[in-house]
Amino acid sequence: MKQFKRSDRVGEQALRTISRTMETELAEHFSGMVTFTHVRLSADLRYATVYYSFLGKEDDRKSVAEFFLRENGRIRHKLGANLRIRHIPELTFKYDPSIEEGMRIERLLNEIKSDKQE
Repeated sequence: MKQFKRSDRVGEQALRTISRTMETELAEHFSGMVTFTHVRLSADLRYATVYYSFLGKEDDRKSVAEFFLRENGRIRHKLGANLRIRHIPELTFKYDPSIEEGMRIERLLNEIKSDKQE
C-alpha cells in the first residue's frame, strides 16, 4: 500500500532544497520576506511549479518575480545538485497570496472581536 506518490516526496525534497538555497541569496536582494509554500510536480517529474509568498512592498514583490525569471537556470542547477533523480524538473514560480490573505482575515477577526468588547 503506497502512502505517498513519488512526485509528492520529490516535491517536499525540492521545497526544502529551494528554501535552503534561496534563504541566503534572496536576503541580500530584497527587504521583504519570501516564503516557499509548496512545490507541485508533474507525475513524470519533468515540470515543477514552485509557489511562494512575499511579505513586503509591492515593488519588491515584482522584483522577486523578475529575480526568479532571471535566475531560474541557476536555481534549477542547484536543485539538480541536491536531488537524486534522472531529469531535473523545469521550474515555474508562481506567487501564492494565501499567507497575506490569512493575515488579512486574522486582522478582520480581531477588529470584530474588539468591536464586540466595546
